[in-house]
Amino acid sequence: MKNKVVIITGGSSGIGKALAQKFGSEGSRILITGRNKEELAKTVDELKSKGITIHGLQSDVSVEDDNRKMAEEAIKVYGTIDILINNAGISMRALFSELDLDVVKKVMDINFYGVLYATKYCLPEITKNKGSVIGISSIAGFRGLPGRTGYSASKFALNGFLEVLRTELLKTGVHVLTACPGFTSSNIRKRSLTKDGSQQGESPRQEEKMMSAEECAHHIYQATIKRKRTLVLTTQGKLAVFLNKWLPSIADTLVYNVMAKESNAPITK
Repeated sequence: MKNKVVIITGGSSGIGKALAQKFGSEGSRILITGRNKEELAKTVDELKSKGITIHGLQSDVSVEDDNRKMAEEAIKVYGTIDILINNAGISMRALFSELDLDVVKKVMDINFYGVLYATKYCLPEITKNKGSVIGISSIAGFRGLPGRTGYSASKFALNGFLEVLRTELLKTGVHVLTACPGFTSSNIRKRSLTKDGSQQGESPRQEEKMMSAEECAHHIYQATIKRKRTLVLTTQGKLAVFLNKWLPSIADTLVYNVMAKESNAPITK
C-alpha cells in the first residue's frame, strides 16, 4: 500500500478514522472526508502528528456534486486515485410501523446513493490503476435486523451494487471488496436516527464488549491486500450469515431475541 492514494469517506471518526490511520501508517497517502469541519480538522492534525500523509475535505456523500469535487481534489492533491473506501454511513432504530419515511430516505441517501456517487466519480482513475473499490457494509446487509428498516435496506442495496460492480469489472483488474463488520465500537449508534429523525444520543449496546474500530480496520486492510471479495467479521456476524442462509426460520427467532435485549429496544422480549 506504500504511496497508494486512498480516499476514505466519513473518515473523521470510528472505523473511517481507524482505516485512515492503518493505511496511512503503511505508507498510503490519504484523503478523508466528513461533514463536520472541526472534527475533520482535528483528525487530520492528529494523524499528521503521527507522520501520516493526509488531506481533509469537508464533504457530504449524499450530495452528488460533493463527490465529484472529492475525486477532483484527490487528483489535484495526489495526482491519482488507487483505492476508494466507501465508509460514510448512518444508522436508525425504530419500528417500521412507527417510522417517518423521511428517515429511510436520509439513510438511503447516505449509505447507498453516497456510495454510488463516490464510486462513479472515482472509478475512472481506479480502473486506470487496477485499484480497489471497498464498501463498508454490514451483517445487516445479509440479515435484516428488526428496528433497523432503513439501515438494513441500505446495506442490502449496497451489497447488490457491489456484486454488480464486481461482475461488470471482472475483466478490468479492479478489485471490489464487500466488507461486513459485525457490531463494532464506534459512534454510529450514538448518531443513529430515531423514528422522527432526531439523533438517538446514547448507544443501546455495550460498546466496550464489541470489536474495536482499530481491529476492524486491520482486517479490512489485510482483505484489501489479499484482494478478497467478501469480508464478514466477528463470530456473531459469521453465525448470523450462516444461519440466515441455511436455517432462516431459526435465524428469525435468534435475531429477534438478540435485538430485543437492547436497551429501550423497539421490539419486546
